[in-house]
Amino acid sequence: MNDNPQWERELLEKLAMASLVEQRRARQWKIFFRLAWLIIIAAVVFGLFFAKDDTAGERLIGDGHTATLQLKGIIDSDNDTAEKLIAGLNDAYDDKNTRGIIIQANSPGGSPVLSGMVYDEIRRQKKLHPSIPLYVVVEEVCASGCYYIAAAADKIFVDKASIIGSIGVLSDGFGFTGVMEKLGVERRLRTSGENKAMGDPFSPLNPKQEAIRQQLLDDIHQQFISAVKTGRGKRLHNDPELFSGLIWLGTKSIPLGLADGYGTVRTVARDVIKSERTVDFTPEDTFPSRFARRLGVEFSSGLKSLFDPRLF
Repeated sequence: MNDNPQWERELLEKLAMASLVEQRRARQWKIFFRLAWLIIIAAVVFGLFFAKDDTAGERLIGDGHTATLQLKGIIDSDNDTAEKLIAGLNDAYDDKNTRGIIIQANSPGGSPVLSGMVYDEIRRQKKLHPSIPLYVVVEEVCASGCYYIAAAADKIFVDKASIIGSIGVLSDGFGFTGVMEKLGVERRLRTSGENKAMGDPFSPLNPKQEAIRQQLLDDIHQQFISAVKTGRGKRLHNDPELFSGLIWLGTKSIPLGLADGYGTVRTVARDVIKSERTVDFTPEDTFPSRFARRLGVEFSSGLKSLFDPRLF
């Protein structure tokens, strides 16, 4: 038995003090973990929105390299195809160790506007940097808008089974007037400007407007043909089907002058550019850019024109 009459009180005080210490320690750990999570979140946000590309410094290391750029998928604004290619071209040409540039192409085509923008940028950069060759290496397909871009290159290399060409323009759509008549639906369209509703799928065909649409397609086609002739020059064979929209395998494209030879990224870098080491300069998507682009796609999806020419 404890002889100290105050032992119960002292014991209670010790227990209370221990409880206070434990509560204080728990609060400290809670504050620590909250701060740690805030630091992690801040680091992630900084990396997504503010961090700079540190690969430029790495690209300058070494005795020289072949810069590569990826041209994949449909050429449209949803994929930022032109913006990425132009940004990558600028970086590749600005790098002092770039010995040559290869565009690795695998695309069925797309927007004539975006294709023309990249074509013009390639020709501009070639004038500024005449000592740096630029080649296109085709994988499965380089057709229409993709070939529009490729025509600006110094040379085009293909595989025997690559698909090349499709030098033409199309604009497709639907007509629902017959269905509307059967369902008893009446179209009540009003416009200010007689050609404002040109291509409207719910209105009967208008011969005058169809002629205008065809003229637009023909004009874009002539721009395409002119770009190919300027880029390929005397290498093009005088074939009446060359600009008809037909496609050819790689084996047929070389005799026609649409391509210059067989090759892959590795063989062209090693045997043509003489710099086997390759560095990919294709800009990568960041989370903010993907989010912003997705938001823009959702916002504008209902605003696209019915007349949407494509190089496919």
